[in-house]
Amino acid sequence: MTEPTMDAVAGARPARGRRMPPLARLTLTRLREFIREPGTIFWTFVFPILLTVALGSAFNHGVTPRTRVAVVDGPGAERVAAALAAHPGLTPERVPASEAGAGLRTGRFALQVTPPEQTGGALAYRFDPTRPESPATRTFVDDVLQRDAGRADARPVKDDAVSAPGTRYVDWLVPGLVGMNVMAGSMWGITFVIVLARQRRLLKRFAATPMRRPEYLLSFALARVVFVLCVDLPLVLGFARVTFGMPIHGSLAAVAAVALAGTFAFSGLAFLCASRARTSETAVGLINMVMVPMMGLAGIFFASSHFPDAVQPLIRALPLSAMNACMRAVINEGAPLSALLPDLAILGTWGSACFALAVRLFRWT
Repeated sequence: MTEPTMDAVAGARPARGRRMPPLARLTLTRLREFIREPGTIFWTFVFPILLTVALGSAFNHGVTPRTRVAVVDGPGAERVAAALAAHPGLTPERVPASEAGAGLRTGRFALQVTPPEQTGGALAYRFDPTRPESPATRTFVDDVLQRDAGRADARPVKDDAVSAPGTRYVDWLVPGLVGMNVMAGSMWGITFVIVLARQRRLLKRFAATPMRRPEYLLSFALARVVFVLCVDLPLVLGFARVTFGMPIHGSLAAVAAVALAGTFAFSGLAFLCASRARTSETAVGLINMVMVPMMGLAGIFFASSHFPDAVQPLIRALPLSAMNACMRAVINEGAPLSALLPDLAILGTWGSACFALAVRLFRWT
């Protein structure tokens, strides 16, 4: 059986006149392979949009979110529930003590309130202090009930509630989704495809053609750059802008530069994961080993500052943490690239180190 020609590797017919450079042809082949996979299209483009819609809608009602509070039914419950219901942000429910306890365990309620008529004269609060919203709810509920009982403030206060584009949860979420999208697209679009080609013994056949091996690998990275700049960023940021009115305070050039730095870092990590793996099952395991910890630690859906101080240096050193920090600084704060040099250095270090190791470890068989 004859070995595949360069045109067969690139998946294109011989060009008339001036021939397309091999690297450009290989990159075009990578793009064609990508858009021909429905599953890849869904997880790379559709899934982040669905996440943006779901989470953005959940935290962007245009009204004050309400916290559910259990009021133990019995003497005094009607008065306590009425006092709490008069304030925005609280939804009291009169329930038996057993149901209130079960609701605390399952997260249905943030706080359980027992009226003083049932405890011998003192308001009783029951909550889980490890849940971030519970201590705050306890303080708020106690203030409401104490005021209802006649307590007056020593000094007047003035509240200034802010809920404008640029300060909402969705504005904080979307830059993290961009980082997650760049990571997922690189890991699945590079690692899995290369390992699958090795499993099918295609890499060995490609290596026997006149194709330069570095150009084959570089074509994956260039294809990711094209998709990130031409599809990923416009799609996610454009959708958030149109749907939720999310502003971009920084320059689009800075956003693109951060995306390129992230693509470089995650492409290097993807090549390193693909350098030795022989089966698709191994590739899936390596991809999950890289992505799952970073999705939990790097601050996509909630701030990484919630983790203990002891692990903060490790979290800040993750490439996804660095990319998310840069994206949020540019999009939400309008920061220039000069203010992002430490995080950009982290991305550059990850990309350079992983590419260097991948070149030394990569196997074509």
